[in-house]
Amino acid sequence: RLSFFWGIGMNFYMEIAKLRAGRRLWAHLIEKMFKPKDPKSLLLRAHCQTSGWSLTEQDPFNNVIRTTIEAMAAVFGGTQSLHTNSFDEALGLPTVKSARIARNTQIIIQEESGIPKVADPWGGSYLMECLTNDVYEAALKLVEEIEEMGGMAKAVAEGIPKLRIEECAARRQARIDSGSEVIVGVNKHQLEKEETVEVLAIDNTSVRSKQIEKINKVKASRDQAAAQQCLAALTQCAATGEGNLLALAVEAARSRCTVGEITDAMKKVFGEHKASDRMVSGAYRQEFGESDEILHAINSVNKFMDREGRRPRILVAKMGQDGHDRGAKVIATGFADIGFDVDIGPLFQTPREVAQQAVDADVHCVGVSTLAAGHKTLVPELIKELNALGRPDILVICGGVIPPQDYDFLYEAGVTNVFGPGTRIPKAAVQVLDDIEKCLEKRQQSM
Repeated sequence: RLSFFWGIGMNFYMEIAKLRAGRRLWAHLIEKMFKPKDPKSLLLRAHCQTSGWSLTEQDPFNNVIRTTIEAMAAVFGGTQSLHTNSFDEALGLPTVKSARIARNTQIIIQEESGIPKVADPWGGSYLMECLTNDVYEAALKLVEEIEEMGGMAKAVAEGIPKLRIEECAARRQARIDSGSEVIVGVNKHQLEKEETVEVLAIDNTSVRSKQIEKINKVKASRDQAAAQQCLAALTQCAATGEGNLLALAVEAARSRCTVGEITDAMKKVFGEHKASDRMVSGAYRQEFGESDEILHAINSVNKFMDREGRRPRILVAKMGQDGHDRGAKVIATGFADIGFDVDIGPLFQTPREVAQQAVDADVHCVGVSTLAAGHKTLVPELIKELNALGRPDILVICGGVIPPQDYDFLYEAGVTNVFGPGTRIPKAAVQVLDDIEKCLEKRQQSM
C-alpha cells in the first residue's frame, strides 16, 4: 500500500497536470516492469499538502486565498487525501482559529463546491492534456536518468535529488528577490503597515522538561530486562544481517524502549548518516541578474576582503529536531554567490556541536535556521556554548519561522539580528556584513 506525498504550490494548472502525469507514469512503469496480477496495483495513491513555502509572513491573511487555490488544484488533480495549511504558519505554530479556517477550507470544497463529484474534470482540455504530456515526458526522462545512475538509493546517497531541488529553490528565490516573480504583499502591493496577528505561544523549555520527565517515568516503570534484551537483539540483527530490524524495533517499542534507544542500538553497528552538504553554486546570482542591488552587496563583500584579508564567513546551522533545511540551503547559496565563505552544518545538531564547528571554522557569524519552534531554547544554549569556548565575538543571527513577539527575547539573549520570511537575500547579506564589521571594530577598540 505505497502512497505518494505531494506538495501543492500556486502554479494551478501545473499542479493538476503533475498529479495526472504522476498517476499515468506510475501505471505505465508498474505495468511494464512488474506485470501485476491485480489491476488495482496500477492505481497511484496520493496525499497532498498545500505549500508551506508559498505562505508569507507579510499580509498573512492572503495565505487563506493561497491555500484555497492550492487545495482546489489538489482536488482537481484527484488527490485521495488532503492537508490544508493554516494562514499563520509563516509566523509560528497555528492557533485554534487558524487551524479551523484551514480545516473548513477543504470541508467547503468537499461539501459545497461539487468539485469532488466529477472524476478528472480537466480531462480532454487541450491545455491540460498538453501540459500533462509534457510533465509525463520530463518525469520519465528523470526516472530513466536515475535508473542509469544505479537507482534512487544511490542517487540519494550522493545527494543528487536534493541538489536539484535546492538549485530550483535558489533560482526561484532569486526571481522573487529581484521582483521578476510577483508575491503579493511581499514584493508587490505591500501594506504600508503590517497588522498584528495573534500567534500561538509555545513555552518550548517547559515542553522539553515535561517530555524528559515523561520519558524518565516510562523508563522507571518498564521491565528493564525485557527492554535491554530487545535492544541487544536489535544490535545483533544489525551486526549479523539475520532477522528483521523493523519487527525487532516494533517489539522494542512494545517493551517501552524510546526512539533514541532503538536508534542508538542500531547506531552501534551502522554509525550515523551524514547528509551531503554540497551547495549549488552560481544559480542565485545568475537568476537574479546583474542589478545595482546585488552588485552593491558583492562590492561590499570585496571591500571587506581587501580590508580584512579574508571574506566574511558564516556557518548556516540547523539545531534540534528541525529537518526543514531548504530555506537554509537557499540562504547558503545566495550568500555564497554574493561572496561570503559559507559553511553548512549537518541536520539535527546540538548547540554544543554548532558552537564547536563555528569555532573550528573560525567563522564571523552563525546563522541559525529555525522552523520548529525550538528557537527560545536552542539559540540561548548556542550563545552560552560559544561563550564557554571563549568566542563570544562570533555573532548569532536567526531566520525562519519565528513569531514576531519572540524577537525581543532573542535580542535580549544576545542575537544580533532576526530575519523573517520574505527577507531579500542581498539586503540580509549587507546587514550581516554591517553587523560583522561593527563587531570587529568594537573588538579592535577593546584591545
